[in-house]
Amino acid sequence: MALLVAAGAGLVHAAVSAYWAAGGDSLVETLGATVVDRFADLRWLLWIVAAVKVAGALGPLVLDRHAWLAPLGRPARRLSRGVCWAGAAVLVAWGGLNTVAGATVLAGVIRPDGGYDEAAMVGHALLWDPLFLVWGLALAAGLRSTRPSRAPDADRVTTP
Repeated sequence: MALLVAAGAGLVHAAVSAYWAAGGDSLVETLGATVVDRFADLRWLLWIVAAVKVAGALGPLVLDRHAWLAPLGRPARRLSRGVCWAGAAVLVAWGGLNTVAGATVLAGVIRPDGGYDEAAMVGHALLWDPLFLVWGLALAAGLRSTRPSRAPDADRVTTP
């Protein structure tokens, strides 16, 4: 179930990136005027961002149903789970730190020199970064709940 929640959060992120790549403008101000201006002529890059997010969202689900990895054996499974755990850690760190930072700015606890872009701060503190955090936490929970058992191999021969 947690891997489905993670996939859902990732697919929402991917869908919005694809929408912006296709020229949509709703919620684009939540990225910040500086980002929007800097990348105005490079929106096509968001197609790549969306593809990476889709892979990150659906990859763990596919790997969990790893029948196609069976011929590659245990090392491939360990490597793929390690990559997923690294992704979960990045998502939790990025989402968590930026959510807290944005919330403290919005609450007036931190006052950036020169002010801040309110639409961007609201978008990051209340929408995008919490969604990254949910994605990462759900992915970590899903990986934990689907970890391989540590039971000894049935065919291993032990000597006294």
